[in-house]
Amino acid sequence: MSVRILIIEDDKQIADFLIRGLREEGYVSELSTNGEDAWFQLKNQEWDLVILDWWLPGSDGLNLLKRFRQLKKRTPVLFLTARDSVEDKVRGLDAGADDYLAKPFSFEELLARIRVILRREQLDQPINELVYDDLRIDLASQRVERSGQRLDLSAREYSLLVFFLRHIGQVLSRTRIYEHVWDERYDGLSNTLEVHVMELRRKLEQKGARLIHTLRNRGYLFGQDPSVEDPASAGDD
Repeated sequence: MSVRILIIEDDKQIADFLIRGLREEGYVSELSTNGEDAWFQLKNQEWDLVILDWWLPGSDGLNLLKRFRQLKKRTPVLFLTARDSVEDKVRGLDAGADDYLAKPFSFEELLARIRVILRREQLDQPINELVYDDLRIDLASQRVERSGQRLDLSAREYSLLVFFLRHIGQVLSRTRIYEHVWDERYDGLSNTLEVHVMELRRKLEQKGARLIHTLRNRGYLFGQDPSVEDPASAGDD
């Protein structure tokens, strides 16, 4: 079972550091950078843990947490903020936070606190592999196999495949894929993504059926051929 963590943080450097670090640890991590988007994500999706900053554009973390708890949501929340006074810690915990860690922080300590919180929720299961049908990724060794045979992927192809496997059955826009895998803003002009998808698709299809499907004007979908359920939904592959 994959643990899903929502990071609510507007500082790009800290957010990028958290996203990369947590994903390397096997957690499925998503980011919100302002109060409005964070509130939408909190209300409309289920998370196993929320990492929350105090100061946010459009809101502040304390009020966001209070509103969240008013929805009777029990999702664990860890405050990660530069506000380090005893009074602030008490306010955060009283508002419904499960833990409070002040910046600057040790990533190892953050991981330890996450493990403690998840153990309380009985969700601290080691994430050692991603599997779909006959495709398997060992996250520790980064070994990729299909039908029992090893696939030789580049570092970028591997990252792309991991991202697809963590979003099976979801329509992923080119912008979202590019900005997550390349960690850069997508300008819409480069064909870098298309080239990597084509090469990854070629290697996967040497060992089995097509798994990456192109949806015209929408992006990509990993998993079952969408035309099986809705012939009108598939674009050119």
